[in-house]
Amino acid sequence: MNENQKIDETQKPTTVFYAAGIIVLLFVIWGAISPTSLNEAAQSGLSWTIENFGWFYMLITAFFVFFVIFLAISPFGKLRLGKPEDQPEYTWFSWIGMLFAAGIGVGFVFWGVAEPILYYLEPPVGITPKTADAAVAGVRYGAYHWALHPWAIFSLVGLTLAYVQYRKDQPALISSAFYPLIGEKINGPGGQVIDTLAVIATSTGVATTFGLSAMQISGGLSYLTGIPNTALTQMSIIVVVTILFMFSAAGGVDKGIKILSNINLVIAGILLAFVILVGPTIFIFENMVSTLGGYITNLVPMSLTLTPFSDSQWLGTNTIFFWAWHISWAPFMGIFIARISKGRTIREFIAGVLIVPSILAIIWFSAFGGTALHVELFGAGGISELVLSEVEIALFVTLAELPLSAITTVLAVVLILVFFITSADSASYVLGAMTSKGTLTPKMWVKLAWGFLIAGTASVLLLSGGGGLDALQTASIITALPFALVMLMMVVSILIMFSKDLRAVRKQRVHRERKTIENQIQSSILDDVKEHVSEEFIKSDSDQMKTELKEEIYDEVKDELYEEIKNEAKEELYEEIKEDIYKDIKEDLYEEVKEGFKEMFDEDKDS
Repeated sequence: MNENQKIDETQKPTTVFYAAGIIVLLFVIWGAISPTSLNEAAQSGLSWTIENFGWFYMLITAFFVFFVIFLAISPFGKLRLGKPEDQPEYTWFSWIGMLFAAGIGVGFVFWGVAEPILYYLEPPVGITPKTADAAVAGVRYGAYHWALHPWAIFSLVGLTLAYVQYRKDQPALISSAFYPLIGEKINGPGGQVIDTLAVIATSTGVATTFGLSAMQISGGLSYLTGIPNTALTQMSIIVVVTILFMFSAAGGVDKGIKILSNINLVIAGILLAFVILVGPTIFIFENMVSTLGGYITNLVPMSLTLTPFSDSQWLGTNTIFFWAWHISWAPFMGIFIARISKGRTIREFIAGVLIVPSILAIIWFSAFGGTALHVELFGAGGISELVLSEVEIALFVTLAELPLSAITTVLAVVLILVFFITSADSASYVLGAMTSKGTLTPKMWVKLAWGFLIAGTASVLLLSGGGGLDALQTASIITALPFALVMLMMVVSILIMFSKDLRAVRKQRVHRERKTIENQIQSSILDDVKEHVSEEFIKSDSDQMKTELKEEIYDEVKDELYEEIKNEAKEELYEEIKEDIYKDIKEDLYEEVKEGFKEMFDEDKDS
């Protein structure tokens, strides 16, 4: 088999492709034939999941935040995602841009205004609606849902996959992360089950983003042109975007996704700067500081608060939905982030994936959400009523209250459209890789197949039971549960891999430093010995003189050796290597000096 045949073999779709593809296809057919029964079944599953596992979603996401921060500040942070000589493939700007354009940027754009306004109207338990406290909580909870917690989820999966892919030479598959636990069994039925669960969770999470993007583009077009904002319009947008993403998919990661990501980051930056400078600037900056302080102060209470003594459904329809959505999105984001993060250290990776997006989330929600609340509380008002009826138009209603709204609204539609295309492109690439033995170059027809299946899933979700946001939320919460268990096992796998490799790295470092110290000591002592040997010893045949000089050299070598080790060995290595080096060098050096002297003495005697 030649090299081209080997490459082609790794690109072929596997059993996972057919198993997961058939399940997703059956789901699409079910929704197309009987959307009402699909909705009823989904609602039953949703109620059961939230009632029995809502606490689990809250606890596990908080644990993920703690765990990735621990990895960053621990000695594990020095390990590299790749071989020691590997360097990052992409610039910092392109890397951050691709993180957002991979799909999570859609969430920023869709919820940046909607969440603060919705929580102002319907705040968490214990806060009075339509008050200043509700407004503060609205922005804070909006940032909370898009800051540390989701990016900790993505970091965990992305970190695991990048490590096994570039350092352990395993394929880009979720099952590869379990090699330390089950060994070669990852290539059998167990690994295929893990990968199938990941593909199903990913397709649902991506379909949710498709649906949100279609809803928002439809809402923006309706707001601009009067086109009816209906499920039919939304599905038409999905069809158009599916066709457009094919052209981006043909360019691959380095061309299509990278170029569009950089464009999108520039557009998002322009919109953000515009809102901050043209909107209520001082209010936005004050809101930003207040939101950051409130977020830091309330991070633990928000992360670990449930309402067992209340019948409120707020956490289920908001926080738990977001955690489940992020978990269902994690296989896709994890594989994609891993694909673009080769060569970075674990500490650098977590700083980029966890800290930078979290800061940007606080800035984004403070700017857009704060501007909308400023209009609602101190301006013309009316935004809350419009958002309550059509959540997807929240951004456009807010931009309409600022100058140059015609331009900024069109810019926002373009931003969402490009996000939509890059999401589709990235998702089809990742799902293609996951179902083709982890190859970095899946076949085009496999990527297109997943693009159509995701588009179909989003369409039936929008149609089922009247469609809209509720159906998308339901799908994410249900399908995320199995993969959350998979992520817990990833934590165990990470600790096994990192601990073993860190010990190996330390052992290699100790070995290198020991050799360096040994060489330095040998060189220094030999130089001293040579200087000490006098001409009298060479010329004399007196055994007494040789014996005395030998003892003198021995004592001097011993003293100098001790001082050399004490002064030049690092503190942590000193106790460990002192005895070994002393013993080895003393014997070797003594024999070397003795033989040298013997040869010189014999030559002199012969002469």
